[in-house]
Amino acid sequence: MGAIFIAMEGLDGSGGTTQTARLADWLRSNGHAEVVTTAEPSTGPAGRFIRDVLNPQHEASVIGDAVLPFLFAADRRDHLDREVIPALQRGAAVITDRYYHSSLAYQSLAVGLPTVADLNERFRAPDITIFLDLEPEVSLARIEARGGTLERFEAIDRLRSIAEAYDAVLVHCRARGEHIVRISADGSIDDVHKRVVEAVQSTIEALS
Repeated sequence: MGAIFIAMEGLDGSGGTTQTARLADWLRSNGHAEVVTTAEPSTGPAGRFIRDVLNPQHEASVIGDAVLPFLFAADRRDHLDREVIPALQRGAAVITDRYYHSSLAYQSLAVGLPTVADLNERFRAPDITIFLDLEPEVSLARIEARGGTLERFEAIDRLRSIAEAYDAVLVHCRARGEHIVRISADGSIDDVHKRVVEAVQSTIEALS
């Protein structure tokens, strides 16, 4: 099987990290010799700084929302150059838990979609983006259930605004020719995994 670039998207709590891991296992068991799982913010220097900014208990959290689109774009450039593109050139399957669609949704609340879209328009589009669709109320319940400190976007009003922003982002990206599949994130992990696999399998067949 050849290289494929997959992005997993959705509200916090929609199961992106879990479904990324499950999909990676499925790809390995179905002929992909190398499967790379990654995430944004990345593990690089810019990504680590962003995680500090998102933590309300860290001194870096004083950085305003209007700065975040630029930080994420810098991290994304580094992420692509350092990890994603080299892996694709080797013929790997790459799954990223969040990509520029998250920036377009989350950061558009501060600076508007056109500004964030302009910062990200030159980045490589995924071969398929899986959008895990979940109601904001369910999203927040899952976030609270896992415990820990809530990040700056993890409040019900913000989650509702982000859900609406994602709707606009999906329209924008599809108009650019991107392949995006919207999948219900409700139900069991196995149920959602089955829906994800069906979408990815169809994309692999189309790329072959």
